[in-house]
Amino acid sequence: MDIGKVIGTVVATRKDPSLAGTRLLIVQPLDEKRHPCAAPLVAVDTLQDAGIGETVYFVTGGDAVRIYPGKSMPVDVAIVGLVDSVSLHQEEVP
Repeated sequence: MDIGKVIGTVVATRKDPSLAGTRLLIVQPLDEKRHPCAAPLVAVDTLQDAGIGETVYFVTGGDAVRIYPGKSMPVDVAIVGLVDSVSLHQEEVP
């Protein structure tokens, strides 16, 4: 599971039937300090609730494909939650 920031939307007039009714969003992956750390990704918004500028957490690969029980979707990335806050406990390493 990773965190990212929603930076855009994708409009697709034709898509796989299993994606009917879902939203596709562009997510910028973030590191633990909320800095961009990889190329933006297109993700299915399983919450139907994420908006531009929000921090989300997402899953990739097989976890994204099986996000809906009993239903397989042709996706690589799925948004599964909205982030309220991030706290890091940093220990000093000798």
